Amino acid sequence: MNQLKTREPQADAQPKGEAALPGSLPDELRAELIAFRRDLHMHPELGNQEFRTTAAVKARLERAGLAPRVLASGTGLVCDVGEWDGVTPMLALRGDIDALPIPDTKAGVSYRSTVPDRAHACGHDVHTTTVLGAGLVLTALDRQGLLPHPVRLLFQPAEEVLPGGAADAIEAGVLDGVGRILAVHCDPKVDVGKVGLRIGPITSACDRLEVTLDGPGGHTARPHLTTDLVTAAARVATDVPALLARRVDARSGLALTWGRLETGHAPNVIPQHAELSGTVRCLDLDTWRQAPDMVHAAVDEVAGMHRAKTVINYIRGVPPVVNDAESIGLLDAAMTIRRGSYAIEDTEQSLGGEDFSWYLERVPGAMARLGVRTPGDTRGLDLHRGNFDVDEEAITVGVELFTAAALLDRNGS
Repeated sequence: MNQLKTREPQADAQPKGEAALPGSLPDELRAELIAFRRDLHMHPELGNQEFRTTAAVKARLERAGLAPRVLASGTGLVCDVGEWDGVTPMLALRGDIDALPIPDTKAGVSYRSTVPDRAHACGHDVHTTTVLGAGLVLTALDRQGLLPHPVRLLFQPAEEVLPGGAADAIEAGVLDGVGRILAVHCDPKVDVGKVGLRIGPITSACDRLEVTLDGPGGHTARPHLTTDLVTAAARVATDVPALLARRVDARSGLALTWGRLETGHAPNVIPQHAELSGTVRCLDLDTWRQAPDMVHAAVDEVAGMHRAKTVINYIRGVPPVVNDAESIGLLDAAMTIRRGSYAIEDTEQSLGGEDFSWYLERVPGAMARLGVRTPGDTRGLDLHRGNFDVDEEAITVGVELFTAAALLDRNGS
């Protein structure tokens, strides 16, 4: 499933057994969830500040008769649907709840962000709403005796804050009793009504790098008498990524990309201080584990050629999300029974980072790419841009995918 392709409709590829498998989204609840998502979209909150979002999810779950538990940090929550027997592993559904520190630049929509320089530009409002909707549908099924085993709903804060809120959630015990965990992530390159699946790594590792360079400074008329720090910073910016590319297997996908370079204040003064910061991304888990030492050595080598002193702060982020084959099989079966096998695309590994990977270090699971593009839309929307938006039919697709997976995963993990 690791070659990118779309399955074509076949005569025998129509959904089978949908009438026999409950868990479709009622029209009334569909409308409620769209309104819920729009409310979240209008009130985005950054990582570890998601108090309003947490309260809104908690209130709706309590109204359904459930008992959500807010995490000790004060944001994020977990909620079990059904009574756990203490033995059978539970299936967990994870949605992240935080937004991004960028302005919402959409025009002509009533649900544009009301908070300056804050936007749900990565689709976390959709992820949250999808897990909430699945929980509400599964609660109704549980009361009818149709839920084969309990399901844990996990609304996680701070996914966008390295090394991610998942680590804190795990420390708080959210995986206790969980045998498998599933998630979706919005994908604006996939049409609504479809999901992208992949066995193995589906995202990359992502770390943050901060480098400071120092020298005595001096006059631009006499660069030979001092450390030409501007040239040193420029060489670190260009030569270190190139050097790393020649020291690892190209298939590992190791990439250092700078996002900030600051130095100097006057045109005739060689500065004493320079700063660079960026991200290190890697497709391969083994290379990611070696990356800090390789990056340190490359920066010191290049900076040393220009007599610049270095201070390197390598901040560990997240490993790749590595999808378990059995969990992908479960999602494949769930989507097939809901929409037909032609609604499934094989998807590629991206260079984006996702802290869902920390859960998969502990239990098997998988992340699917949830199509959010309206068919025929040529705007080329992308994640982490202020104009990002979704086709809200994706909420229905996500809910029905999750509910089918919960029903088909009859024996837990």
